[in-house]
Amino acid sequence: MARRPLPRILSSGSAQLARSREMARTAADSATDVLHPLITVTRGLRRLAAAGRQRWADTPKDRRGPALFLVAACVLVVALIPYGPLLALITVMAAAAWKGRDRTPAPAGPDDAQTGRLRSLYEALVPYFSVPDDPSPLFSHGGEWGAAFGAHEFDADGRLSRLELTYPPYFTDGEPEARARIEQLLHAKSGRGREYLFDWNHEANHLVMTVLPALPTAIAAQRFVTAPGETVLGFTDGGAVQRTVPVTTGDETSDAPPVVWRTGQRSTEPHLLIVGQPGSGATSLLRSLALQALQHGDVLIVEGSGNGEFACLTGRTGVLAVECAPAGAASSLEWAARETERRLIAANRARQSGHPAPDDIKRPLWILLDRPSVFGHLAAVEGRPDPQEQLQVPLRHGRAANVTVVVADQFDGVQDLTESVLTHTRARVVLGAATPAQVEWVLGAPPHTTPTPDVPPGRGYARLGTGPVLRLQVPATPDPYDDATSEAHRRAVLDLLPDRHPSLDEAPAEEHLPDEIPDQAVERVVEHAPPAVRPAGPIADAVPAEG
Repeated sequence: MARRPLPRILSSGSAQLARSREMARTAADSATDVLHPLITVTRGLRRLAAAGRQRWADTPKDRRGPALFLVAACVLVVALIPYGPLLALITVMAAAAWKGRDRTPAPAGPDDAQTGRLRSLYEALVPYFSVPDDPSPLFSHGGEWGAAFGAHEFDADGRLSRLELTYPPYFTDGEPEARARIEQLLHAKSGRGREYLFDWNHEANHLVMTVLPALPTAIAAQRFVTAPGETVLGFTDGGAVQRTVPVTTGDETSDAPPVVWRTGQRSTEPHLLIVGQPGSGATSLLRSLALQALQHGDVLIVEGSGNGEFACLTGRTGVLAVECAPAGAASSLEWAARETERRLIAANRARQSGHPAPDDIKRPLWILLDRPSVFGHLAAVEGRPDPQEQLQVPLRHGRAANVTVVVADQFDGVQDLTESVLTHTRARVVLGAATPAQVEWVLGAPPHTTPTPDVPPGRGYARLGTGPVLRLQVPATPDPYDDATSEAHRRAVLDLLPDRHPSLDEAPAEEHLPDEIPDQAVERVVEHAPPAVRPAGPIADAVPAEG
């Protein structure tokens, strides 16, 4: 007999049934959320009624009459007093809500999956935390993991988010290599793609592993509450620094912990080096520093990439020059060296005569260089000296002359930086995806967390001199002339730009400026620069005419 086909509703309607079932489940969950207070009160009333019936059943028959009379008298009194029924209703509803609350006990310990993760992690640590001569090892194959592991927490995905463990006293926790092996193992077993903090207590043989939350990326460029000589590099974890500054994110204002870099004559790290991968946000950090420096000083920008990333600053008040050409960069840096010498001479003469320093040397001068290794390569090809050699005087005497130098380059161009740059830039920033070895090579100390392979622009580490290594998130300061920039970030940067210098030609505010600036740009800037930064005396005569 031929087999008859199944009805269409049974053969092809399984997907529709599944969708209908999912919609019904979603509707039921939504209704439960909306009606949760009513469900709680109803459950409480049911429990109160059950408790009343049980109490009435337990009351002896000879006492039920007086009890009923007492209840009736109470009801009569409540009905006669003002607002009595309303107060009684509120009291009953409150008692029902309290009685009907969900009192499901919290799980006492990890479930089977979490226990399996802890057991696997314990077995993986046995080769590192055990020796054959230990009579009672804390870590042993098949041992009890509860004796070594203390408090532990899991996230919604079932992965470890916090773990406290105790290790034996003979473990060489004073050796960085030994600690690095344990951190790498815990990182791999607990889940990659997250940033872990390892807190070693050498005295108590105790280790705490914590998953750090991602730093906020929504903070855009704005006026930060800082004193003169203080610059905000970015923001870090709350417990890493001892101060906060108010920041505005959208329409909300909150306090955020900043990484503050102090410059000037009393600074211990007057110059900064920024190293990162392409697209890591190094240029954005330079742009943020320039906007903050223009509040109290003057800025000279030398851009080696030639992409016009600083075109929005061209012709602004306080911006001495934005140079992209090799000849103009060399002339600008030569002028910066001579200006540093002039400031030193003026300050020395003022001290010898017993007078305060002149006002024209008190105004800070910032020299920002983006990828100067490109100019070094071009100079070597053309047989000219490297423009970076002109930075030796500002780097060596910049603190006394109130001159700050900031150099930003990529990892592949750090080897082309001069010895003076690498020696005098003791404040360091690493941005973008970098290995722990790269971070340690730039900062001089390993990171205290495990870097992740995928990071947003502006994320990295910072270290000021011999201080601790801090996580860093640079405030979003994109190029406002870039078409990919959001309108909120574009407006935030444009609002911080100073007015254009009246003596320079006006450029359209929403158009890209040319990538190449004529060599006479520095000459125009020197001619129209404010009195506080214009070369004076013999230095003015020594400025090259072509730059």
